[in-house]
Amino acid sequence: MSVTPLVSVIVVNYNAGALLAECVTAVLGSTVAVEVIVSDNGSVDDSLTRLRARVGADARLRIVENGANLGFAKGNNRALPLAGAPWLLFLNPDCIVAPDTLGRMVEALEAHPEAGIAGCMVRDPDGAEQVACRRAIPDPWIALRRLLGLERLGGAGLDQRHLPPPRESVTVEATSGSFMFVRRAALEQVGPLDEGYFLHCEDLDWFVRFAEAGWRVLLVPGVEVVHHKGACSGGDPLAVERHKHRGMERFYRKFQYRRYPRPFSWLVILGIRLHLGLLVARQWLGRGRTV
Repeated sequence: MSVTPLVSVIVVNYNAGALLAECVTAVLGSTVAVEVIVSDNGSVDDSLTRLRARVGADARLRIVENGANLGFAKGNNRALPLAGAPWLLFLNPDCIVAPDTLGRMVEALEAHPEAGIAGCMVRDPDGAEQVACRRAIPDPWIALRRLLGLERLGGAGLDQRHLPPPRESVTVEATSGSFMFVRRAALEQVGPLDEGYFLHCEDLDWFVRFAEAGWRVLLVPGVEVVHHKGACSGGDPLAVERHKHRGMERFYRKFQYRRYPRPFSWLVILGIRLHLGLLVARQWLGRGRTV
């Protein structure tokens, strides 16, 4: 007899290798009823083969093969119509949860009905807290202070690991996009991820939209997961940088462009594009030296 899932877990996979099977196996070992939907973005490695060999017979697993790399946002959105639980977890395939992770997240959000989306303490395999775990929404002034090396003088910064970790659940501007635990009622109000992003910044976009809709973004520090960062970002580092910078520009145009005088915003957009150009030039110069 099938059990109605409490949590629907959506995992977008793109060549995550053996980690995909590890990730899904860990989720299926949860102490609460779950279903897992793997949205595969045209992987060409053996990640799906390994997954099917390990847990393919489990009726709680469904695999959606997209046939091409649709990007992170669209890959997640493709799986949404299949998710039927009142709670949803958008999980990277290189994240490993504990058996009680999902149950404790449900408890935390039930205790905070004003919270629409939540993250937890995301750690490297060596136990170090990852930079994206608790962070501020980027703006031009934070970027300028970082560029000039003035972050040590205080003030808001993207990286907040220097601050003592909270003892209880707290409101934050953003958490890690590798683990986004979402209340269905809030998602139905806010809407799905913006498919105008391909890779990077779609999570920040979502956090801002949840906050603008009146929902809290919650960090649950008592829950931890391990994130083997970058498993699906390998291959072409320049392509990753292009998507990252395009995401930065889209985010700025959506949420911050009109806050500043138009000439200033033009300079910000120009700065994003010039920074990408410098990275591309540096990459090409490096290739030239090795020939």
